[in-house]
Amino acid sequence: MDLRRSSIVLLILSILSPVTLSIRYELFSGHTKCISEEIHANAMSVGKYSIINPNEDHPLPSSHKVTVRVTSPQGTAYHESDGVESGQFSFTAVETGDYISCFTAVDHKPETTLIIDFDWRTGIHTKDWSNVAKKSQVETMEFEVKKLFETVNSIHDEMFYLRDREEEMHNLNIATNSKMAWLSFVSLAVCLSVAGLQFWHLKTFFQKKKLI
Repeated sequence: MDLRRSSIVLLILSILSPVTLSIRYELFSGHTKCISEEIHANAMSVGKYSIINPNEDHPLPSSHKVTVRVTSPQGTAYHESDGVESGQFSFTAVETGDYISCFTAVDHKPETTLIIDFDWRTGIHTKDWSNVAKKSQVETMEFEVKKLFETVNSIHDEMFYLRDREEEMHNLNIATNSKMAWLSFVSLAVCLSVAGLQFWHLKTFFQKKKLI
């Protein structure tokens, strides 16, 4: 029970705490890098990516292009773009699991290094609250209530997800214990059968030798 309460507390803190939503990494020509994100079913997910211009005074060179592909745990493509400098995607997950975003740089000689800026948000973090907030006091209070409501809904969904996972693990433990009990019974029966056969064999052997 303490472990379950601790898990719920950590879950609430993880949802309410600030999250670093943007990453920046290097990608070499002709290479691919993939990023995975665990997303729950029915959760909204949005992403935005762009190649950083190494020379802001000039347009991006032809070598600075990428192919982007976003797929579900089952391999369904949610987003595909070829030879682009930037782009964005959004989708609602239909299944729980690890969703993967892969970036492939165009093959170029000599090899160049691209810097990718990638922002991927899921669930409540897909809300751009800075554009929703208003200046008046009443509208600000309304904004805070809406934000709190979205947070509570997110926590509610996460708790149901944890409950379902706990039930799955409980059923798995019951099934495993049942199989182990049957395995122990079969093993005991085999051992007793082997012992009985050995006893019968020894008894027959001694009788033939007229030792008993």
